[in-house]
Amino acid sequence: MPPRFAFTIHARDGAARCGEIAMQRGTIRTPAFMPVGTAATVKGLRAAEVKAAGADIILGNTYHLMLRPGAERIARLGGLHSFMGWDGPILTDSGGYQVMSLSALTKRSEEGVAFASHLDGSRHLLSPERSIEIQRLLGSDIVMAFDELIALPAAREDMEAAMHRSMRWAARSRAAFDGGGDHAARAAIFGIQQGGLDQRLRAESASLLRAIGFDGYAIGGLAVGEGQEAMFSVLDYATGQLPDDAPRYLMGVGKPDDIVGAVLRGVDMFDCVLPTRSGRNGQAFTHDGPINIRNARMAEDLSRIDADCPCPVCHPATGASRAYLHHLVKSHEMLGAMLMTQHNIGFYQALMAGLRTAITEARLGEFAAGFLARYRGQPAA
Repeated sequence: MPPRFAFTIHARDGAARCGEIAMQRGTIRTPAFMPVGTAATVKGLRAAEVKAAGADIILGNTYHLMLRPGAERIARLGGLHSFMGWDGPILTDSGGYQVMSLSALTKRSEEGVAFASHLDGSRHLLSPERSIEIQRLLGSDIVMAFDELIALPAAREDMEAAMHRSMRWAARSRAAFDGGGDHAARAAIFGIQQGGLDQRLRAESASLLRAIGFDGYAIGGLAVGEGQEAMFSVLDYATGQLPDDAPRYLMGVGKPDDIVGAVLRGVDMFDCVLPTRSGRNGQAFTHDGPINIRNARMAEDLSRIDADCPCPVCHPATGASRAYLHHLVKSHEMLGAMLMTQHNIGFYQALMAGLRTAITEARLGEFAAGFLARYRGQPAA
């Protein structure tokens, strides 16, 4: 039987690592980008299309699924994998970010977060124990500890208080996970480092998480308004504060150039709604930077979105022209959003494959410099 959870680093190039996470439902190649399947769907794509794009793992959302259709209902129907037709690993977030950002009338306490649903105003309490219970009912393969997230910039005392509460919640999350019987025997749990932009707070958070012990470690509390430069400055030290022999997951990131910069700094896993959300709104990611397919200059452009992209939408013979996509999106045809999303997911997965190959071949610096220069429209060196 495959292992419950085993992380192996096959190659290093500077701080970057290329490896694999072996789990019972499959192997995750790292660095990995996880498409976001918020409500049991990567919006606009069937599960087979997500897998064909190269994704080994997807992300499900605790907050949204607990509200609709309900974690207990999904459990009765056989679990999230069966429900949505995805047979690979699924990571579920804890729901903490959505509680803070989407819910009305939240009240935080040591017990957890009481909130009103953004759907119907119904009242709920999400605690570390309830978050882990929901993730267990969903049948998650990688469970995230429940934490407290605050927007940046923030006062140091606010960052410190949120970090310490998150660490207390991390211990409760670990205990709740360990009490999960068969689920705990086949799944994994990640802790989440907090501390905002403060190096000492992040070091203390990492030390406390190490003492509790987790299968992997997320870098949380970033991509919440601080900007890329500040985020990279944190990653310059945060990855080194976490165990070298465990995966490092940067939550909610991000744009292609964010991902390249984070891989250079030792991050192994990513997730973000950008490729799907942008696709639905007419934005495509390309090697030459993002483009707006709604732009009038696309109306008679018979070229593909990106001639260097291997996705089906960019296939020279059977793909779709920019002109056709422009028409679909401007006409609000659902196929437009589907094809744009398929391209963006394919582009992200091709980027991750390129990063893995470059690390393995010890040429990541060259690959990253070339990608970033072209993506940002800079002249070739």
